[in-house]
Amino acid sequence: MADRMQGKVALVLGAGSSGPGWGNGKAAAVLYAREGAKLVAVDVRESAAQETADIVTAEGGEAIAFGGDVTDEIQIQRIVAETLARFGRIDVLHNNVGITDIGELEDISKERWQRVMDINLTGAMLAAQAVMPAMLRQGKGAIVNISSTAAVHINDYTYFSYSASKAGLNHLTRALAIRYAKNNIRVNAIMPGLMNTPLIHKQIAGAYVDTAAMMAARDAKSPMGRMGDAWDVAKAALFLASDDAAYITGVCLAVDGGLTCLNGA
Repeated sequence: MADRMQGKVALVLGAGSSGPGWGNGKAAAVLYAREGAKLVAVDVRESAAQETADIVTAEGGEAIAFGGDVTDEIQIQRIVAETLARFGRIDVLHNNVGITDIGELEDISKERWQRVMDINLTGAMLAAQAVMPAMLRQGKGAIVNISSTAAVHINDYTYFSYSASKAGLNHLTRALAIRYAKNNIRVNAIMPGLMNTPLIHKQIAGAYVDTAAMMAARDAKSPMGRMGDAWDVAKAALFLASDDAAYITGVCLAVDGGLTCLNGA
C-alpha cells in the first residue's frame, strides 16, 4: 500500500457498484484504502457496500460497510455517528450517489423530477451537513462531490433533471468551498465525461439500439477516441482528497478526455 491517505478516515457514499465491474464509487473507495485510509463504505444496497469493504479487508485494509439512503437525513446522521464512534474522525466525505432519468419534457412528472433532485443534490447537502461538525472540530477535512460534465454542457441525452441537479451540485460545491475555506475544509467536485461503468449499461443503454452501438457512439464522441473508466475518476478523487491538493478548493474538475473543451464549456 502507498500512504497518501495514511491515518485518514474516508466515508464514501455510493461505494458499491450498480452491476458487475467497477463503478466510480467502488473504485474510489478501494483506492482510498489502498493508499492507507480506513474506509466506511455506504450504499443503498448494503450487499454492494459490503462487497467493496470485503475487497479492502482482503487486501489487508480496514473497512466497514453500511446500507444507507442518502435522501434519509436520519440514516445519514446515524452512519456519521457510527463512523465517529468507531474511528473518531472523518477526513474525507466522498459523495458518489447519482441517478439519471431520461425522458422528454412532457413525460417528466413532478415526482420523477424531485426524485433525481433528492438523490443527486439534496443527498450531497445532507451528507455535508452531517460531517461538517466533525470536520470543524478537527480543523480539517475534504469533501469530493461526483458531478458530471452534463453540469456545464448539453449533450444528446434528454435527462433534464440530471443536468439541472449536477449544475446545482457544482454550485453547491463552490458555495461550500468558500464558506469553509478559512476552516481548512476543502470542497471540490469531479465532472466525469463519457465513462464506461456499470451504471451506463443500466441507465443509458436504452437510448441506443444495443450495447455495442452505445459503446461505439460514446467512444466516438470523446476527443481521445475512447471512454474513460472508474479508475480515471478514482485517481482524480484521490488527488483532491489528499494533502497533495491542500491549496485546492472550489474546483469542478473535468475528467473527460477533453470533451468539455470540444463543447466550449
